Amino acid sequence: MRNRGSVVIIEDQKVVLIKRVREGSVYYVFPGGGIEEGETPEEAAKREAFEELGVEVRVSECLDKVTYKGTQYFFLSKIISGTIGSGKGEEYTDLNRNRGTYEPLWVGLNRLSSLNVKPKEVAIKVQSLFK
Repeated sequence: MRNRGSVVIIEDQKVVLIKRVREGSVYYVFPGGGIEEGETPEEAAKREAFEELGVEVRVSECLDKVTYKGTQYFFLSKIISGTIGSGKGEEYTDLNRNRGTYEPLWVGLNRLSSLNVKPKEVAIKVQSLFK
């Protein structure tokens, strides 16, 4: 089990998600990843946003905590620099990882309930808070 830090970035009624295609399954996740030793959940969320998305963010409140294979923290975040889609994390550079594809994209908040977003409870909460 590993704790994770994730970002929830919302602009113009859209949220940033990572579209995953893995082993024949298509699903969406909030950008984020494992918390490294000595790192806070907030620091992990910032690092992962840079690695996965190519953006620096300012994290604010923790919107949700979900227990699944550890604790997952979801922080409301704002982009302060960078461009979505320019991430250089191992997800994009290590082609031998064999963990499927990663595609960062903006999704309309009104579409969250119709997509296979994991974890679903966070997607529903984001959609209800920001509609």
